[in-house]
Amino acid sequence: MTTHLVWLRNDLRITDNKALHAACSDPDARVLAVFIATPQQWLQHEMAPRQAAFIHANLLLVQQALAERGIPLGYHQCDDFATSVDWLVAYCEQEQVDRLFYNRQYEINERGRDQGLEQCLSGKVICQSFDDSLLLPPGSVRTGGGEMYKIYTPFRKAFIQRLTESDVRSLPAPKTRCGGALPITAVPEAFNYPPAEAMGDFPAGEEAALQRLRTFCREQVQDYLEQRDLPAIAGTSSLSPYLAIGALSPRQCFNRLRAECPQVLENSDSGAFGWLNELIWREFYRHLMVAYPALCRHRPFIDWTDKVRWQNNPEFLQAWQQGATGYPIVDAAMRQLNETGWMHNRLRMISASFLVKDLLVDWRAGERYFMSKLVDGDLAANNGGWQWAASTGTDAAPYFRIFNPTTQGERFDPQGTFIRKWLPELADVPDNAIHQPHRWAEQQQRVLDYPLPIVDHKQARLDTLAAFEAAKRGEY
Repeated sequence: MTTHLVWLRNDLRITDNKALHAACSDPDARVLAVFIATPQQWLQHEMAPRQAAFIHANLLLVQQALAERGIPLGYHQCDDFATSVDWLVAYCEQEQVDRLFYNRQYEINERGRDQGLEQCLSGKVICQSFDDSLLLPPGSVRTGGGEMYKIYTPFRKAFIQRLTESDVRSLPAPKTRCGGALPITAVPEAFNYPPAEAMGDFPAGEEAALQRLRTFCREQVQDYLEQRDLPAIAGTSSLSPYLAIGALSPRQCFNRLRAECPQVLENSDSGAFGWLNELIWREFYRHLMVAYPALCRHRPFIDWTDKVRWQNNPEFLQAWQQGATGYPIVDAAMRQLNETGWMHNRLRMISASFLVKDLLVDWRAGERYFMSKLVDGDLAANNGGWQWAASTGTDAAPYFRIFNPTTQGERFDPQGTFIRKWLPELADVPDNAIHQPHRWAEQQQRVLDYPLPIVDHKQARLDTLAAFEAAKRGEY
């Protein structure tokens, strides 16, 4: 009997899973699945404990769903990628595996691991890999000269054209194998990873993800453009944690969006297109990561920006991390991140800009901190977002574009609803003073249990412009 092995990684679902679907296409094959946890490698990559716990919770549900279909899910834990390859080679020999199926990962270490595995299995096991976590494979959207796009807007135009020509249908879950359902041996709790706080508003499982997707596309997406930047309103999809670990596929997102909004590609002013635009940004950053592997090593896309003389100020970094900068919208954002493992997208831009452009702290410190906290941590998206905010990346905000944290708060949280939720010490401050509470406190002769602004924004802006301009001139 032929034995097929599916290696699950960041694709924790049974529906629309290309590797799983291919492995099950032969009804007579014996199908096995395996998941390998590498906690030490995850720690080196700053994976958040919440994300590890979320992976574990989703893995249990995948294991149950596969067992109901007669497919056992094995579990193994080892320190790093190198030992995971050694174990998998031995496992294939032990189980007499004929074919190994897996969905590609695009980070540089993961790609190296997979290349090493295929070399070890060459001549013994046929390896089949699939582009599953993207709508279109990396390298499939290029300029007329055959290069990767460096500017987002022309990439999006070419991407949409290629998308309309491609088969992006979602695949069904596998049918029950001839042997019927199987018993389950539980996966160890959270892989002995550091304990996580509560995962917040993200119930595990692909059914929960699909239900959230349906509700968003049916009831909320039409208002997306008006509400997506308002953190006090649940105006975004909140699907990023599911996409990050593969409990949901981008094809499922696109197909549900198109089912609810058939004219999404034609109506570029609609909320539906606005949300599709965010999915394409996700693709853009992943395609870039494959085209420019140095991005995986935290290198800036714009070389000269690596010469910026950053402030080596641990007190600044710590105040930002703890939500104690004296700028309410920044502090509320950071406390939301620390408490829930998630942050509203507009606030990610504001808080990142503040760290880099007000405190002049190296963007890589912020990038690492976000990864250590985010339940939706994703190297490509996180790196792309930080390099955009820091003006070091491709198609990034120009270095002289510097958010004013006070006016950003006034614009996107005008009544301070979001701020008061996360900064209860400002509960008594009126709406018209919430973004500069110490001015109000001084006028009222009151003392606030809230820090004074850590820097003066106007002066910090001038200092940052000078630092970037000096680096651009080569004066470092």
